[in-house]
Amino acid sequence: MPLNQSCRFADKTERHGSTAANCMHVYSPRLIMTKQRVLQVSPLHPRNAICVVGTEVFLDIRRSIPRGATSFDVHGTSGVRVYIIYNHDFVKEPMSETRWPLDANIEITITMDFPSETVNDNKVRISYYGENGNEPIETAWLYLTCVSVSLDTDTNRTGVVESSEAEKTKWTWGPDGHGAVLLVNCDRDSLGSGGTDNTHPRVQSYADLQDMSIMILRTQGPSALFAENKLVLQVPASEADKVRVFHAAGNDSYYQYKPVLGPDKLSYAVDHASRQEITFYVEGLAFPDQDFSGLVSFSVMLLEVSNEGFPDTPIFTDTVVFRVSPWIMTPNTLQPLEVFVCSIESGANPNVDFLSAMSALVRKANCKLTVCPQLENRSDRWIQDELEFGYVEAPHKLFPVVFDSPRNRGLQNFPLRRILGPDFGYVTREPPKSQVSGLDSFGNLDVSPPVTVQGKEYPLGRILIGSSFPRSGGRRMAKVIRDFLYAQAVQPPVEVYSDWLTVGHVDEFLTFVPASDRKGFRLLLGSPRACYQLFEEKQQQGHGDAAQFTGLAGMAIITIDEILANETLRRSNRYAQNCIDWNRKILKQELGLSEEDIIDIPQLFVLRNSFADAFFPNLVNLVVLGTHLGIPKPFGPIVDGQCCLEEKVRSLLEPLGLTCTFINDFFSYFELEGDVHCGTNVLRKPFSFQWWNMIP
Repeated sequence: MPLNQSCRFADKTERHGSTAANCMHVYSPRLIMTKQRVLQVSPLHPRNAICVVGTEVFLDIRRSIPRGATSFDVHGTSGVRVYIIYNHDFVKEPMSETRWPLDANIEITITMDFPSETVNDNKVRISYYGENGNEPIETAWLYLTCVSVSLDTDTNRTGVVESSEAEKTKWTWGPDGHGAVLLVNCDRDSLGSGGTDNTHPRVQSYADLQDMSIMILRTQGPSALFAENKLVLQVPASEADKVRVFHAAGNDSYYQYKPVLGPDKLSYAVDHASRQEITFYVEGLAFPDQDFSGLVSFSVMLLEVSNEGFPDTPIFTDTVVFRVSPWIMTPNTLQPLEVFVCSIESGANPNVDFLSAMSALVRKANCKLTVCPQLENRSDRWIQDELEFGYVEAPHKLFPVVFDSPRNRGLQNFPLRRILGPDFGYVTREPPKSQVSGLDSFGNLDVSPPVTVQGKEYPLGRILIGSSFPRSGGRRMAKVIRDFLYAQAVQPPVEVYSDWLTVGHVDEFLTFVPASDRKGFRLLLGSPRACYQLFEEKQQQGHGDAAQFTGLAGMAIITIDEILANETLRRSNRYAQNCIDWNRKILKQELGLSEEDIIDIPQLFVLRNSFADAFFPNLVNLVVLGTHLGIPKPFGPIVDGQCCLEEKVRSLLEPLGLTCTFINDFFSYFELEGDVHCGTNVLRKPFSFQWWNMIP
């Protein structure tokens, strides 16, 4: 192959650039990178070397300079780009046959743009000259074989693995970001296996593979070169317990896939066998958490094997980065898909009538209803406290994931035994049993709809956690749960004050409902102030003798006059209102809300042992099924044939296009310190917004 008669050069000044009148100005962004290798070139020993497409190799020609040599020139065959770099600038310009002084601060770099067809099919010649000679004193030869090695993932987040020019070693957020996404393989595609799929160090089924992200090793170049050298796939030791990589040892039958990287495997020598594409399947083993950012990297290294007993020499490394999908909660404004409720047919407080009313409401909302029978719930009706539904998402796959709370009562086994399954994942966090409190139940966990706060967008909303007043000694959600929720990053939590309540859950004083105007939702807050205003209005209208709890067997009634005259009750509700007002300020500030975004729902509370309970069924502890609301029936004072509390709530919510259905849960839930929301749980459609397009 003939040698080129020119090379390219770069100079920061005008002085040398102007001496070569026949040179073109060349700018090569490919050269703006760290040099991958340094090769020593000597006229005493011709050298064979490997070059990787697109990488820069520095030639060291000064270690064996012939005696009397004062200058040199360098030429390469057509597949080689040779650059003379001086003054350390990376704007390259071609030059004529110019001899360069050996005592100058000059560098030689080479690159190749295409892989070789045969071994040593390209070469570089360095000629050394004396001070006055026209013929070279000595000549050094470098024989080159170029290969292409690329580790590729779905860097562009399209669902397809393509070679990308994007920076693969970094993961960036936003619509213009790049970097692959990995799912925690926490569902159970094979019903005969126990636990989640990622607890098994083998592929369970073809469906199991679909939950994993694809990583492809692509190579080009002479097969003989790959046969004589090594390709090694690696994962950092600090990340190895967060992922597992599978590769098919034989054919593509799923049982042929074996783990090649993971908790006990940090590297894997790839069997190249003349294949230009080798596919790996990557599964996540862990969600982001306090000690794990969610980022995982893999590298492939090309190692040159020495025939002289020396250690293998690294030639080239390519690295890719994945981010594990966070667990994402779904707010009330998203479409309901399935409603879960427990059946309690025997015992002191059966819920047969409640279940019938919920069935009718679910039919109106066009949802699926799943009933957990008493044999499975073991008389535990508080399904909202037991679990929270969310989901995980990658460009190629999305599936729901149930988060199991550590309360571990009668429903303890329901999420794992009945919800975990094909394309339905499971996750939990377990604090020490002695540290579990009522605030660890997931009635104490909610999420807002999407909000914008002082120009900062939260397109997936913000998680709300009930916590203690800013003082020592109060109850808080367990640290391991809070750490998990904060680590998901895409729904930054807001801690509100719920420790003033006996049960201590956020769903006892707030909820969100959809709306077609403004921000697309309203925040509902329980309001003693609004309730007293309503009752005072009814008293002034001459209805002071209308009674709360009328029609409830075994319940003593109490009139509006008696409620308004009860100073102990009034003091209890001043305290409750102060606590709610404290939260109102937090929510307005952290969710970017105005007063027009908040609706005060009349509600009274009563203090018992310094903690508050609802005085009548809690009107904000409701279930949202699209535009259909299932609201606890308050059994309020009857005025003109109507419950004045129901009438007030309708007047506040129905103008938003919502339909209010009041459900009698008095004896089946309210007397047991809960209401409709506590006794139901809703699986919702995920956001259409893809989480990686946000900027946390």
